[in-house]
Amino acid sequence: MSGNGLISSIRRIISAEERLRTVTPSPFDHLRQQMDDVLGDGGILKEVVQPGEGPPVPENASILIHYSGFLEYSDRPFETTTNLKYPCMMKLGRDVTLAGLELGLLTMQKGEFSRFLFQPQYAYGDMGCPPLIPAAAVVLYEVHILDFLDSGQVDNFVALCPEEQNTVPLSTLLEVVNTLRSFGNRCFNQSRYDNAKDRYKQATVLLGNRETLSDAETERIKTALLPLYLNLSLTELRLDSPNKALKYGNKALRIDSANTKALFRCGQAYLELHEYESAQDCLIAAQARKPFDSDINNLLRKVATCYKESLDKQKDLYSKMFRGMRGK
Repeated sequence: MSGNGLISSIRRIISAEERLRTVTPSPFDHLRQQMDDVLGDGGILKEVVQPGEGPPVPENASILIHYSGFLEYSDRPFETTTNLKYPCMMKLGRDVTLAGLELGLLTMQKGEFSRFLFQPQYAYGDMGCPPLIPAAAVVLYEVHILDFLDSGQVDNFVALCPEEQNTVPLSTLLEVVNTLRSFGNRCFNQSRYDNAKDRYKQATVLLGNRETLSDAETERIKTALLPLYLNLSLTELRLDSPNKALKYGNKALRIDSANTKALFRCGQAYLELHEYESAQDCLIAAQARKPFDSDINNLLRKVATCYKESLDKQKDLYSKMFRGMRGK
């Protein structure tokens, strides 16, 4: 083979290698092939890995979410919430700072797990976010929505003056109250008891401000207040405030005098206050409604033990006092 022929062969090999390098798709290129264009401009691409159910996330919702952000060719996320003990509760329009992520979340449903590719204009822009995010970076986000609450509806309702709130249908008020109670439950389950109490109390205030037009509306208000009072009673017990727990337990009993949970909460509160006879009375009444409930029976035994120990201490104290008096 002549020198020119060898050079030509080498050039052909180099050219073939260059073509291979040019056509080999990158990891994000692979993803793009199976993703949908959310906005039609190629800026936000989405792949649903696990479908959700129900309506899509509304604007200004508060979302219980896990997410991780990745750069191309990187196996480790530059940010993630999966290492947190509890998933994040993020409010759209306030806590989500990435424009693409906010728009992507509005396409998702409860329980959905999806991947998004964001072009720089929907992510960190041409400047990036040094040192983690390079300039003009395309980023991948994996997002799992565990649940969401329509807090936008709550915000709109709370912004009204009391007179305007009374013109809103009762059904809307009850939806707002249920959302606040769900918020409170989320906080309670994360041991954020002060936050839970604030949500529950806000809901009771909204219900208390309602001017009812009929007996039926009054009953619906009472029905909505009952679980809030029960939740407040338990929350105050967690906050070591038995007097307040007893107050809310009694409010629940005024709505439903035979409510087992209310009787149990009052029994717990009286036990913490060392008022054992009152604790027994509440728990015996609860036991009559649910004779095989292990929580009630166990607490009743605990109260009986504490009551006996208290009486024994009093008896011993009086005995010492009388012996002292006889000695004198």
